Amino acid sequence: MSNPRIIGTDFGGPDNAAVVLLGPSLGTTAATLWSDAAVRLRRHVRVIAWDLPGHGTNGPAESFTMTELAAGVLALADEFTTETFHYAGDSVGGCVGLQLLLNAPHRIASATLLCTGATIGTPDGWRERAASVRADGMDAALAGAAQRWFSEGFLERQPHVSTALLHALRDTDPKSYADVCDALAGFDITDRLHEIGVPVLAIAGSDDLPTPPECLRRIASGVKDGRFVQLDGVGHLAPAEAPAEVAELIIEHIGPQPVRAATGDEVYDAGVAVRREVLGDEHVDRAIAATTDFTAEFQRLITEYAWGTIWTRKGLDRRSRSLITLTALVARGHHDELKMHLRAARRNGLTNDEIKELLMQTAIYCGVPDANTAFRIAAEVLPDFAEEKEDRS
Repeated sequence: MSNPRIIGTDFGGPDNAAVVLLGPSLGTTAATLWSDAAVRLRRHVRVIAWDLPGHGTNGPAESFTMTELAAGVLALADEFTTETFHYAGDSVGGCVGLQLLLNAPHRIASATLLCTGATIGTPDGWRERAASVRADGMDAALAGAAQRWFSEGFLERQPHVSTALLHALRDTDPKSYADVCDALAGFDITDRLHEIGVPVLAIAGSDDLPTPPECLRRIASGVKDGRFVQLDGVGHLAPAEAPAEVAELIIEHIGPQPVRAATGDEVYDAGVAVRREVLGDEHVDRAIAATTDFTAEFQRLITEYAWGTIWTRKGLDRRSRSLITLTALVARGHHDELKMHLRAARRNGLTNDEIKELLMQTAIYCGVPDANTAFRIAAEVLPDFAEEKEDRS
């Protein structure tokens, strides 16, 4: 065994800013797991995300232990930073973070550990999975992956993100996947948590099956300086399911950093990410495909200012923004946009009953004819709304 070579993806950040290393979950890549969160983080810090051996941009390696994997990550840090860096890792990436906190605490300024544990699963379970993948290839790992990884409904809400993650799993080198399973089989630092003095933020997903919230509570209470946060409605891959919330928590945990104004491209990238999350990939892909030289600047304007500037603001959650947007569209009679944002409102967590109450309110403050039209459109657009198609005038 030897320290594996670890390859990192540089997402950029301000000149001379602190560095944060982002660690992956087994079967994921830096690009598929962390890209949306990295767009938000790089306004504050230099962002480097690393890939496991045989995953993404990284080639296979000889068998390794968790200690050797952590040493490989430390060598990567030496390429990008001087003495200290911040660390955030999901699942096995969190295990690597715990190992770094034990082996090189003087190098780490803060650690954010997501959907992980001081030990994960059982040694026999990991060895059985390793043997299955070595025998049958990645089909053995793909079976049940969506159930292990995602909260209920995430596949439907974010098909672009979930499909990319599952494709990355399919494309992983089977031997390397099995080698990581073996490393996890031998990983258990439960009795050493009390040795960790670096500030640790432990983030759990309420719907995480492989590492339920109790695993993260155990870490937060076991280290000397720990804090626990739970993200409701989130599964095992929190950086992919809740990138905005995860990025905000990491920045808060890291502490004050010089904030530079985002460049136009960064605002645009953030806008594209939010636009996809709110309107869905199919809509955004269709809009991009229909863009011409004549409309390109207008499309960029919408993406930068509506989605990259307003919808990314922290002052309101997306449910509230959907309610406001629907009201404005009813009042102004923008019916095509209303159809689009009714679907978006469902994607942002509003129920049909809540939308109905909003439309009832618009009857008073926008006018009965406007509300009547809005109800007709809603009955056509919203799933499970057919029974409410009667005329409300």
